[in-house]
Amino acid sequence: MKRTLLIAVIVLPVLFLILGARRYIYSAYQHAGARFGINFNNIATGDYVKYIKSQTGEFEADQRAQFLNRLVGFKDRVSTQRADILGEATQPKGEKWIEVDLSDQKLYMKEGDTTAGSFLISSGKWAPTPQGQWRIWTKLRYTRMMGGSKALGTYYNLPNVPYTMYYDRGYGIHGAYWHNNFGNPMSHGCINMKPEEAGIVFRWADIGTKVIVHI
Repeated sequence: MKRTLLIAVIVLPVLFLILGARRYIYSAYQHAGARFGINFNNIATGDYVKYIKSQTGEFEADQRAQFLNRLVGFKDRVSTQRADILGEATQPKGEKWIEVDLSDQKLYMKEGDTTAGSFLISSGKWAPTPQGQWRIWTKLRYTRMMGGSKALGTYYNLPNVPYTMYYDRGYGIHGAYWHNNFGNPMSHGCINMKPEEAGIVFRWADIGTKVIVHI
């Protein structure tokens, strides 16, 4: 009996430690892979791009959402019109492009050298956000996003992700209704924004708009 109790005292804390750290195991191998030029993220695969292309952009009736293996509440926040940004009051002052500063956790809407708008974001925590230059290749008003690992506690299955602008394979700029920690890394590699602010960028940007991501 004493031996069993001793084993339990030793094993249980270790087990709880492993379970608590499993998300960080996932994060560690994602970030380590990126350092050596290997992308383990499922959203970087050709199959995921095919999945994106199959999406219609329409609202799904199924609103059961999971983030980090937990059920989260769905909120459909619609962006408000911004005439000063959307060109209804003034014409764009130059080529539209998007700058994402990972160090500041901010997104800037640019028109030439002029900043038309800036917003807090959440970039990759559980998997890194790639740096580089791309162009938006598709826009979806709503889409479902899936990925992560159930075994390691980072699984997500999120219907009706709003205002999504994919620019690098499955990496995109989009609204996030499942957290409110903007200004800090929270994502699996995408650029999270408040849904209503993502909508402003969504309306302003076009397919083909340049996206530059840097630290």
